[in-house]
Amino acid sequence: MVTAEAQEKAKRWRDLKKRAISAAVLGPGALLCIWLGALPWTALMAVAIAGLVWEWVHLCGLRNRALPGAAVPLAVFVACAFAVFDHTLLALLLLLLGFLATLVGAGWMRRRDGRPAPVGWLALGVLYVGIAGISLITLRHDNEAGRDNVLFLIAVVWASDIGAYMFGRMLGGPKLAPAISPGKTWSGALGGLACTMVFGALVAAWATPYPDDMLKAAGIAAVLGIATQLGDLFESYFKRRFGVKDSSALIPGHGGLLDRLDGLIAAAPLAALLASFMGYGVVLWR
Repeated sequence: MVTAEAQEKAKRWRDLKKRAISAAVLGPGALLCIWLGALPWTALMAVAIAGLVWEWVHLCGLRNRALPGAAVPLAVFVACAFAVFDHTLLALLLLLLGFLATLVGAGWMRRRDGRPAPVGWLALGVLYVGIAGISLITLRHDNEAGRDNVLFLIAVVWASDIGAYMFGRMLGGPKLAPAISPGKTWSGALGGLACTMVFGALVAAWATPYPDDMLKAAGIAAVLGIATQLGDLFESYFKRRFGVKDSSALIPGHGGLLDRLDGLIAAAPLAALLASFMGYGVVLWR
């Protein structure tokens, strides 16, 4: 006879197989694009950004092919196009103008069912997805340090997600933010943070042969790891606001792109800002 405790343990891990398969399929492609250069990475980002804005507008109850929903992909793609050609400040300015235009314009329009559009949330999508997209594009466009910086960022985000999942499922315990995301625990958050520091240090050791860099990398990874978890919580709040469990069913075991990339969306702008302070050709942890 299967005990209640055994059933509860099995329930905790029931999505592990789907998660592992999805990661095995998607992960190598992303790493290959990072390794091959700015152009393949930018192409991948174009696909990812398209999926992210589609999900965002869809969750707001609107369509991407008609206003006001169409304002989000239009503003984001125009801004990111300028970022591709290294006009980062202009890209950010255009993104801000797109945000303001969406905020004002959407207030005059209604959804097909006659209800008013969620103007604030819709306009926020321009900044939320757009800033992350610009950050990820410009971060890799550094031909000297871009590859290592993006690999470092991806490693930190993946380590945070995997660590939080594994430690949270194994240890359980007090909830981190039950009103926002009932499944997240403090053990998962702290375990994820520890994993980010370890993997950040390992990437630094691989990329630069200086022992003192590992300690700096662990510190930078911790900051990015905290941003990753805050992004996860924000996306959970966003979904709860619109009464959905997943942003879409695109990725088995993970939901949609917003579900899978929520931490990266939050950590990428912080990494890009740090890279701008460090200067061209300098890795984030030097």
